[in-house]
Amino acid sequence: MTQPYARHVPVLFEVAIGFLNVQRGGTYVDCTLGLGGHAEGIVRRLGPTGRLVGFDRDPEALALASARLDQIRQELGGEAPEVMLIGEAFSSLARYVAVGAADGLLADFGASSLQFDEARRGFSFQADGPLDMRMDPRTRLTAYQVVNEASERELADLIYEYGEERRSRTVARAIVRGRPVTSTGQLARIVASAVPPMKHLHPATKTFQALRIYVNRELDEIRALFEAAPLLLKPSGRLVTISFHSLEDRIAKDSLRDGARRGIWKVLTRKPVTANETEIQRNPRSRSAKLRAAERR
Repeated sequence: MTQPYARHVPVLFEVAIGFLNVQRGGTYVDCTLGLGGHAEGIVRRLGPTGRLVGFDRDPEALALASARLDQIRQELGGEAPEVMLIGEAFSSLARYVAVGAADGLLADFGASSLQFDEARRGFSFQADGPLDMRMDPRTRLTAYQVVNEASERELADLIYEYGEERRSRTVARAIVRGRPVTSTGQLARIVASAVPPMKHLHPATKTFQALRIYVNRELDEIRALFEAAPLLLKPSGRLVTISFHSLEDRIAKDSLRDGARRGIWKVLTRKPVTANETEIQRNPRSRSAKLRAAERR
């Protein structure tokens, strides 16, 4: 059977690896392994004295990335680097990476292809599934609990804050009236009934984004990364991040700009790097990707 990673296309792969500037013998951290596409690119360039540390809080993704990287290391034989994979959120990276030890950090924010493509994980409105949305199934809070237990005001506030949905109060009111909401399909229909059709965006997109971010504390994770990165990187070490919506990209932009002002970062991307038409055709999810990179001074 074909493994999911065999058909996985990492977003902005060549650009990300290029800015990471992978050196033989270096130590690099992939903060968001996913299906291991970017990690494979790093491993192939490290050589036998190099080291990759990878994080993913999703046990399924971690297992698939591990299988992929084991296969690559077998192919490389004596040229294979050390690989250490950790099944935790990347906010914990300071517990596993020593101060000043990393030559590069890479983070590809948001949900992975595996999570979006599996209806049973509840991340997507494209197929009906349970209202889950947990990246780490070991955590307690699910989208079902938020949708069915939060007050109308709480729902409206989080949909506005994390989804930037201007009609958040209308959406929250419709959700509360439609309770109990048990599936992604049902939720998508409720939101679509409350939000006018949009030309290029499903009406439920912003609400689903908001719930996912809230359930997984995604923005807190990103802030923690930008706080830790200057401590963990060596001088001239690189930080490369890929964002998929304005909330993620705003944190990246502001953090790097502030760090540059304080003499911590040399920002390598004056404007975010985006996918070209060829990549977008090959991988439609790259359309909204924005890459930013900086070098530790």
